[in-house]
Amino acid sequence: MSTLDLARQGPLAQVWLNRPDLRNAFDDDTIAELTQTFQRLGQDDSVRAIVLGAHGKAFCAGADVNWMRKMAGYSWAENHADATRLADMLWAIASCPVPVIARVQGDCYGGGVGLVAACDIAVATHSAHFCLSEVKLGLIPATISPYVVGAMGERAARRYTLTAERFDAQRAQAVGLVHEVCEVDALDATLHTLTQSIVANSPQAVKAGKRLISTVAHQPISPALRDQTARLIADIRASEEGRAGLQAFLDKRTPPWQQPTDGQAA
Repeated sequence: MSTLDLARQGPLAQVWLNRPDLRNAFDDDTIAELTQTFQRLGQDDSVRAIVLGAHGKAFCAGADVNWMRKMAGYSWAENHADATRLADMLWAIASCPVPVIARVQGDCYGGGVGLVAACDIAVATHSAHFCLSEVKLGLIPATISPYVVGAMGERAARRYTLTAERFDAQRAQAVGLVHEVCEVDALDATLHTLTQSIVANSPQAVKAGKRLISTVAHQPISPALRDQTARLIADIRASEEGRAGLQAFLDKRTPPWQQPTDGQAA
């Protein structure tokens, strides 16, 4: 891959934006490689958690200037096709069956905010800064908006979309975009704690839990939803992994997904 760096540590996959000289800005190749990478990792049963990070001083500066220069001459149809690829990339991250954690340092602008919002969990350094900068350029954060509104809520998303203000990690945490804020030298330790917490859990239950939140979010608690959630818990209780986990709990044994496999701890 020309724009990403991929590493594996047992059940943990690390995806790094790798254009540090360009502040990890998006271009066509980055979008395509992120889409393909998350689709592939999501189908790999040995992957239990994914960290999305970036090499260099910035997490992601948004769109690459050369890419924007090329877009300036696009027709409507070309713009639509281009934006669809970006929307598909964000969906590949958000819909990935495996939990995805954003590792944010430095500046995170425009589409970079969308990347963070598309992840399940986000950790940022105190020095990180965020900005929905699109309106400064005469644009709007359209493809990232479903994820940004989902993460920040409508009220905060409305303010920062309209003002294009730059805000810090503490503010990002206050509005829900970021879950944890820490010093730079504590970033990897914080991520390790989170990934180990995920890996210690039932793989199938974690995936089902991720789907569950997407299913019930913003839905009225109707008879149909109550029945759907009852069916979901029945499915997981009756599954092989669910039965094994419950029996291990009752027997006060370690569940099977925490047993060493092929000489390596789960």
